[in-house]
Amino acid sequence: MTEPQGLGADRALSAAPALKALGDPVRLRLLSEVAARPGGEACVCDVSSPFDLSQPTISHHLKVLRDAGLVTSERRGTWVYYRVNTAVLQQVSG
Repeated sequence: MTEPQGLGADRALSAAPALKALGDPVRLRLLSEVAARPGGEACVCDVSSPFDLSQPTISHHLKVLRDAGLVTSERRGTWVYYRVNTAVLQQVSG
């Protein structure tokens, strides 16, 4: 019988940046806001209203989520639209 194995070193190393990014309550809420939007995408202007933070601060938090691979982004004109990267989110939750 095989003993259950915990998280391996390589997997822990790859999951740590995403988990660190999600450790901030603002970023966790932002990820939730983006995921809850119709079509699963949102720009900064769509997700800023529930927060008592400036638009540059919201953009910074979204950049951290993007750098961790939790969201992808696409520039359309003057706005950047964010979409949850479900593959990374599933990998981290696994």
